[in-house]
Amino acid sequence: MKAFLSAVAAMVVITAAAPIVLDKIGFSAAASGSGSSVRLD
Repeated sequence: MKAFLSAVAAMVVITAAAPIVLDKIGFSAAASGSGSSVRLD
């Protein structure tokens, strides 16, 4: 039971922190959908 609860706690922390961390390092949807190689007509 202790392993399950720590896995759930780790999942919550990772889920909450992932968007913030990915946005800071440039892996956001806006950053990957714009640039010189993206053609938007």
